[in-house]
Amino acid sequence: MNKPGNGEQQDAKKPRPLFKRVLRVIGVLVLVCALGYAALIGYVCYREAHVPAPAGYDAIIVLGAQVKEDGVPSVQLSWRLDKALEMYNASPCVTVVCGAQGKDEPRPEGDVMRDWLINSGVSAEQVYVDDTSTDTRQNMENAKKILDGLGLTKPLIVTSDYHLPRAMAIAADAGMAPQGAGSLCRPELQYWVQNHSREALAWVKYWLVKYVGLKL
Repeated sequence: MNKPGNGEQQDAKKPRPLFKRVLRVIGVLVLVCALGYAALIGYVCYREAHVPAPAGYDAIIVLGAQVKEDGVPSVQLSWRLDKALEMYNASPCVTVVCGAQGKDEPRPEGDVMRDWLINSGVSAEQVYVDDTSTDTRQNMENAKKILDGLGLTKPLIVTSDYHLPRAMAIAADAGMAPQGAGSLCRPELQYWVQNHSREALAWVKYWLVKYVGLKL
Protein backbone atom coordinates (compact mmCIF):
# COMPACT_ATOMS: atom_id res chain seq x y z
CA MET A 1 0.00 0.00 0.00
CA ASN A 2 1.44 3.36 -1.04
CA LYS A 3 1.88 6.04 1.60
CA PRO A 4 0.87 9.63 0.68
CA GLY A 5 3.80 11.82 -0.19
CA ASN A 6 4.66 15.11 1.48
CA GLY A 7 2.78 17.07 -1.18
CA GLU A 8 -0.39 15.06 -0.62
CA GLN A 9 -0.10 15.53 3.17
CA GLN A 10 0.22 19.31 2.74
CA ASP A 11 -2.81 19.37 0.43
CA ALA A 12 -4.87 17.50 3.03
CA LYS A 13 -4.01 20.09 5.65
CA LYS A 14 -5.09 23.05 3.50
CA PRO A 15 -8.58 24.46 4.29
CA ARG A 16 -11.14 23.61 1.72
CA PRO A 17 -12.30 26.52 -0.48
CA LEU A 18 -15.90 26.19 0.79
CA PHE A 19 -14.79 26.44 4.42
CA LYS A 20 -12.78 29.56 3.64
CA ARG A 21 -15.77 31.14 1.91
CA VAL A 22 -18.00 30.40 4.90
CA LEU A 23 -15.48 32.02 7.25
CA ARG A 24 -15.30 35.05 4.98
CA VAL A 25 -19.10 35.40 4.92
CA ILE A 26 -19.29 35.08 8.70
CA GLY A 27 -16.59 37.72 9.09
CA VAL A 28 -18.46 40.11 6.78
CA LEU A 29 -21.73 39.54 8.66
CA VAL A 30 -20.07 40.20 12.02
CA LEU A 31 -18.53 43.40 10.65
CA VAL A 32 -21.84 44.58 9.19
CA CYS A 33 -23.66 43.88 12.46
CA ALA A 34 -21.00 45.71 14.47
CA LEU A 35 -21.14 48.73 12.17
CA GLY A 36 -24.95 48.71 12.25
CA TYR A 37 -24.97 48.57 16.04
CA ALA A 38 -22.46 51.42 16.23
CA ALA A 39 -24.66 53.43 13.86
CA LEU A 40 -27.68 52.82 16.11
CA ILE A 41 -25.76 54.09 19.14
CA GLY A 42 -24.78 57.13 17.09
CA TYR A 43 -28.46 57.65 16.26
CA VAL A 44 -29.35 57.55 19.97
CA CYS A 45 -26.67 60.16 20.72
CA TYR A 46 -27.83 62.38 17.85
CA ARG A 47 -31.48 62.30 18.92
CA GLU A 48 -30.46 62.91 22.53
CA ALA A 49 -28.48 66.01 21.53
CA HIS A 50 -31.28 67.49 19.40
CA VAL A 51 -34.27 67.58 21.76
CA PRO A 52 -35.77 71.10 21.52
CA ALA A 53 -35.77 73.24 24.65
CA PRO A 54 -39.15 73.06 26.44
CA ALA A 55 -41.56 75.98 26.48
CA GLY A 56 -45.20 76.45 27.41
CA TYR A 57 -45.99 73.05 28.94
CA ASP A 58 -49.13 72.60 31.06
CA ALA A 59 -48.21 69.28 32.71
CA ILE A 60 -45.17 67.20 33.57
CA ILE A 61 -44.86 63.43 33.14
CA VAL A 62 -42.02 61.85 35.11
CA LEU A 63 -40.97 58.32 34.21
CA GLY A 64 -39.90 55.95 36.96
CA ALA A 65 -36.69 54.07 37.58
CA GLN A 66 -35.42 51.72 40.24
CA VAL A 67 -36.26 52.20 43.89
CA LYS A 68 -33.72 50.70 46.30
CA GLU A 69 -34.61 48.01 48.81
CA ASP A 70 -34.70 50.62 51.60
CA GLY A 71 -37.32 52.63 49.69
CA VAL A 72 -34.92 55.37 48.55
CA PRO A 73 -34.79 56.43 44.87
CA SER A 74 -31.81 55.10 42.94
CA VAL A 75 -29.26 57.55 41.54
CA GLN A 76 -30.97 57.57 38.15
CA LEU A 77 -34.41 58.12 39.64
CA SER A 78 -33.08 60.87 41.92
CA TRP A 79 -31.73 62.73 38.91
CA ARG A 80 -35.06 62.39 37.10
CA LEU A 81 -36.84 63.78 40.17
CA ASP A 82 -34.34 66.64 40.45
CA LYS A 83 -35.04 67.58 36.83
CA ALA A 84 -38.81 67.30 37.36
CA LEU A 85 -38.60 69.58 40.40
CA GLU A 86 -36.54 72.08 38.41
CA MET A 87 -39.13 72.14 35.63
CA TYR A 88 -42.01 72.35 38.12
CA ASN A 89 -40.42 75.30 39.90
CA ALA A 90 -39.94 77.02 36.55
CA SER A 91 -43.64 76.55 35.73
CA PRO A 92 -45.80 74.94 38.46
CA CYS A 93 -48.32 72.54 36.96
CA VAL A 94 -49.90 69.11 37.29
CA THR A 95 -47.23 66.42 37.58
CA VAL A 96 -47.88 62.76 36.78
CA VAL A 97 -45.40 60.24 38.18
CA CYS A 98 -45.34 56.82 36.54
CA GLY A 99 -44.00 53.48 37.68
CA ALA A 100 -45.23 50.20 39.12
CA GLN A 101 -43.55 48.12 41.80
CA GLY A 102 -40.73 45.89 40.58
CA LYS A 103 -39.99 42.52 42.11
CA ASP A 104 -37.01 43.89 44.07
CA GLU A 105 -38.72 47.12 45.11
CA PRO A 106 -40.50 47.64 48.45
CA ARG A 107 -43.06 50.11 47.05
CA PRO A 108 -44.35 51.24 43.66
CA GLU A 109 -42.01 53.70 41.98
CA GLY A 110 -44.88 56.14 41.47
CA ASP A 111 -45.62 56.27 45.21
CA VAL A 112 -41.97 56.91 46.10
CA MET A 113 -41.76 59.64 43.45
CA ARG A 114 -44.93 61.32 44.70
CA ASP A 115 -43.65 61.42 48.27
CA TRP A 116 -40.28 62.77 47.17
CA LEU A 117 -41.84 65.59 45.14
CA ILE A 118 -44.29 66.58 47.89
CA ASN A 119 -41.50 66.58 50.47
CA SER A 120 -39.53 68.81 48.08
CA GLY A 121 -42.27 71.44 47.91
CA VAL A 122 -44.57 70.34 45.09
CA SER A 123 -48.24 70.84 45.92
CA ALA A 124 -49.85 67.50 46.82
CA GLU A 125 -52.96 68.54 44.88
CA GLN A 126 -50.90 68.73 41.70
CA VAL A 127 -49.29 65.29 41.91
CA TYR A 128 -51.04 62.36 40.22
CA VAL A 129 -49.77 58.79 40.42
CA ASP A 130 -49.76 55.98 37.88
CA ASP A 131 -48.52 53.00 39.86
CA THR A 132 -49.49 50.25 37.41
CA SER A 133 -47.37 50.87 34.31
CA THR A 134 -44.34 48.65 33.72
CA ASP A 135 -42.88 50.08 30.52
CA THR A 136 -42.68 53.36 28.62
CA ARG A 137 -45.67 52.64 26.41
CA GLN A 138 -47.90 51.99 29.43
CA ASN A 139 -46.45 55.07 31.14
CA MET A 140 -47.65 57.23 28.28
CA GLU A 141 -51.03 55.59 27.83
CA ASN A 142 -51.87 55.85 31.54
CA ALA A 143 -50.53 59.39 31.86
CA LYS A 144 -52.58 60.49 28.85
CA LYS A 145 -55.77 59.19 30.46
CA ILE A 146 -55.04 61.28 33.54
CA LEU A 147 -54.24 64.40 31.52
CA ASP A 148 -57.26 63.95 29.24
CA GLY A 149 -59.47 63.91 32.33
CA LEU A 150 -57.94 67.22 33.40
CA GLY A 151 -58.12 68.84 29.97
CA LEU A 152 -54.33 69.17 29.69
CA THR A 153 -52.70 68.78 26.29
CA LYS A 154 -49.07 69.97 26.36
CA PRO A 155 -47.07 67.64 28.60
CA LEU A 156 -43.37 67.83 29.33
CA ILE A 157 -41.72 64.41 29.50
CA VAL A 158 -38.96 64.04 32.11
CA THR A 159 -36.68 61.02 31.97
CA SER A 160 -32.99 60.23 31.51
CA ASP A 161 -31.41 62.05 28.57
CA TYR A 162 -30.60 58.91 26.54
CA HIS A 163 -34.19 57.64 27.00
CA LEU A 164 -35.95 60.94 26.29
CA PRO A 165 -36.24 60.89 22.45
CA ARG A 166 -37.83 57.44 22.39
CA ALA A 167 -40.13 58.34 25.29
CA MET A 168 -41.27 61.41 23.35
CA ALA A 169 -41.86 59.29 20.23
CA ILE A 170 -44.02 56.89 22.24
CA ALA A 171 -45.90 59.83 23.77
CA ALA A 172 -46.59 61.14 20.27
CA ASP A 173 -47.84 57.67 19.24
CA ALA A 174 -50.24 57.83 22.20
CA GLY A 175 -51.74 61.04 20.82
CA MET A 176 -49.85 63.65 22.80
CA ALA A 177 -47.78 66.61 21.60
CA PRO A 178 -44.86 66.17 23.99
CA GLN A 179 -41.91 68.33 24.88
CA GLY A 180 -38.97 66.94 26.80
CA ALA A 181 -36.40 67.63 29.49
CA GLY A 182 -33.68 65.05 30.04
CA SER A 183 -31.88 64.36 33.27
CA LEU A 184 -28.24 63.31 33.20
CA CYS A 185 -27.27 59.67 33.28
CA ARG A 186 -24.24 58.43 35.18
CA PRO A 187 -21.16 59.82 33.38
CA GLU A 188 -18.85 56.86 34.01
CA LEU A 189 -17.91 55.18 30.71
CA GLN A 190 -19.23 51.80 31.85
CA TYR A 191 -22.71 53.17 32.55
CA TRP A 192 -22.71 55.44 29.49
CA VAL A 193 -21.98 52.52 27.18
CA GLN A 194 -24.44 50.26 28.98
CA ASN A 195 -27.30 52.78 28.84
CA HIS A 196 -26.77 53.85 25.23
CA SER A 197 -26.20 50.29 23.98
CA ARG A 198 -29.42 49.13 25.61
CA GLU A 199 -31.31 52.14 24.28
CA ALA A 200 -30.13 51.38 20.74
CA LEU A 201 -31.74 47.93 20.98
CA ALA A 202 -34.87 49.50 22.48
CA TRP A 203 -35.22 51.66 19.35
CA VAL A 204 -35.11 48.50 17.21
CA LYS A 205 -37.90 47.03 19.33
CA TYR A 206 -39.86 50.29 19.01
CA TRP A 207 -39.63 50.23 15.19
CA LEU A 208 -40.57 46.54 15.00
CA VAL A 209 -43.65 47.14 17.14
CA LYS A 210 -44.70 50.32 15.35
CA TYR A 211 -43.97 49.49 11.72
CA VAL A 212 -44.03 45.69 11.58
CA GLY A 213 -46.70 45.08 14.19
CA LEU A 214 -44.74 42.55 16.21
CA LYS A 215 -45.95 41.90 19.74
CA LEU A 216 -42.75 42.34 21.72
